[in-house]
Amino acid sequence: MFGIVRPCTHRLSEGLRTEWMAHLCGLCLALRADHGQFARIVTNYDGLIVSVLTEAQTGAMPAGRRTAGPCPLRAMRTAPVAMGEGARLAAAVSLVLASAKVRDHVADRDGLLARRPVAAAARRVAAGWDRAGARTGAALGFDTALLVDAVDRQTGIETLAGPGTPLLTVTEPTETATAAAFAHTAVLAGKPQNAAPLAEAGRLFGRLAHLLDAVEDREADAASGAWNPLTVTGTSLTEARRLCDDALHGVRLALREVEFTDGALVHVLLAHELRRSVDRAFGTSSCSHQGLQVPEGMLSPDASFGPPPGNPYGPTPGNPYGPTPGNPYGPTPGGPAAPPPPRPPRDRRGLIAGCLVWAGLACTCQLCCGSFEDPWSRERREAPCQSCGDCCEACNCCGQCGEGCCCCGDSCGCDC
Repeated sequence: MFGIVRPCTHRLSEGLRTEWMAHLCGLCLALRADHGQFARIVTNYDGLIVSVLTEAQTGAMPAGRRTAGPCPLRAMRTAPVAMGEGARLAAAVSLVLASAKVRDHVADRDGLLARRPVAAAARRVAAGWDRAGARTGAALGFDTALLVDAVDRQTGIETLAGPGTPLLTVTEPTETATAAAFAHTAVLAGKPQNAAPLAEAGRLFGRLAHLLDAVEDREADAASGAWNPLTVTGTSLTEARRLCDDALHGVRLALREVEFTDGALVHVLLAHELRRSVDRAFGTSSCSHQGLQVPEGMLSPDASFGPPPGNPYGPTPGNPYGPTPGNPYGPTPGGPAAPPPPRPPRDRRGLIAGCLVWAGLACTCQLCCGSFEDPWSRERREAPCQSCGDCCEACNCCGQCGEGCCCCGDSCGCDC
């Protein structure tokens, strides 16, 4: 799974989390239905935004959902998934862009792709994805040649780039590709007036995707000698962060011009989660799920480490030698006189089925966020990290500015 918009489930309300998973699973199943099982490997977090944008303009309808069967990535549970033209467009775009990513790795001779037989096989797979994406795109009235042309120009631009080359010259092909994909969601939704602002939002989203990928891979590319736009053009992290912040602001301004029927999920993903993606890439913030959990008594009033205030060796408040409150000879709660009620029997999974469910929970991060069903005993369990300092609990007000916006901790107004 790749992509820059990876929301923590704690930051989505129950309804938005269900919607987000519906689009993610809808993209995966659309890839399987149109292009076979192997195509599902290109499922990504950013591709589903195309599906989200399409539905946000038309509004969710019962005909746009179907109940999918059990899946290991959903802990073997059924779920409603998105279907229709938005999911199919997301699948076509994901195939073409994944093909570009494969060819880019082949050109950079990354890992096993440095070997000619492996590189040749990868090229054949990428060419097959291009053709498959073109077929689906043509059925939806979308010319994927725009994406392929942008990707092909990327190699030539990178070859000519050097110190002093403007960084935005390198990101232009990605911007063009994502702008075309975002704009076509307006065509599918029957709202051509949204095409221009969505193209602008898509262009800036593509810039962010390219820049954040470069920032995250900068050290690894330097160690391996791989091509990196920041290193080649001599762009500092400070300048890259400025460009990212400008793009974030531009995305929000562009989305204000789009007429949405229900833009709550779009707002959360492209206004709030996109900023968190930038912060994560530059290391300026992180989800407190991974933070150090300090016992309450270990912190002094000013939140620094140290002993609790007062004399730790002083007498215990009250009379430590007084009688124990209540009847010390009475039955102990939960003891023989008050046995706990028997636990209802549970339908336990076998070893193999439980291992499959565990793998699905781990891959979808449910083991570290929120609550989940034990893979074997089916008991409800809480994940180890339950407090998220920067999370937005039950944020359903976004997009309903007439009633106020909770802003999910970003301190933005309703015009964001």
